[in-house]
Amino acid sequence: MTDRPANGGGTARGPSREAFVAPRPRRFYKAVAVAPDGESFVLALDGRPVRTPGKNVLSLPRRALADAIAAEWEAQREEILADTMPLTRLANTVIDGVTGKEAAVRADIVAFAGSDLVCYRAGSPEGLVAAQSQAWDPVLAWTRDELGADFLTAEGIMHVTQPEASLARVAQELAGLHAWQITPLHQITTLTGSALIALAHLKGAIALDAGWRAAHVDEDWQILQWGEDAEARMRRDQRWRDIEAASRLLDLIQPSAS
Repeated sequence: MTDRPANGGGTARGPSREAFVAPRPRRFYKAVAVAPDGESFVLALDGRPVRTPGKNVLSLPRRALADAIAAEWEAQREEILADTMPLTRLANTVIDGVTGKEAAVRADIVAFAGSDLVCYRAGSPEGLVAAQSQAWDPVLAWTRDELGADFLTAEGIMHVTQPEASLARVAQELAGLHAWQITPLHQITTLTGSALIALAHLKGAIALDAGWRAAHVDEDWQILQWGEDAEARMRRDQRWRDIEAASRLLDLIQPSAS
């Protein structure tokens, strides 16, 4: 939200930007609880089940995940701040947007692999070329050795067509994933620009912070050359919170997290 001007309002040219910002919803509940519902768990506020924006019950497959989402709701103070509830937002996406549409989401991740970040390399300067190679070559090596999928690299932005067999291997890896797995994996893919980094993280081959750094090699190089913009840093910090939540969701839905 835009800070209120020191003079308390707008100018002679018109009202302040604050006048156009929708008010945040206020906390309307006192108690947050988790209740079992068959094999799932339901979040309740003052005894009433929480519903998604699509009016579905926020039903969660693991107790650990339900407890983590309950903690997000409990942490809200006078106002409900959606940006501080990334697990809740991801769960809403799973239930309202992905369940029943898993095939389309899998296909989108395969499409990302077809033009994956780690396959497009700079020709210069040498420092950037070396940084990309150091960060991205291990991802391609893992993809080749563990998935049996070779991906081609290209210099510049000209599209390179990846082998159909390699894309088929990525699709095969995604085929067994359910909505609670494919949703955070898709979020990691879109936030990094790399389905291969996302898959490597899913399989435990690359830590989240290493994958995040690999996804920002170009941006970090530019920062070293020209400095960092404050608004860009804020956007990056928010993206980090979102990708961290996606990785945490992957952990929380494991059977061992129940």
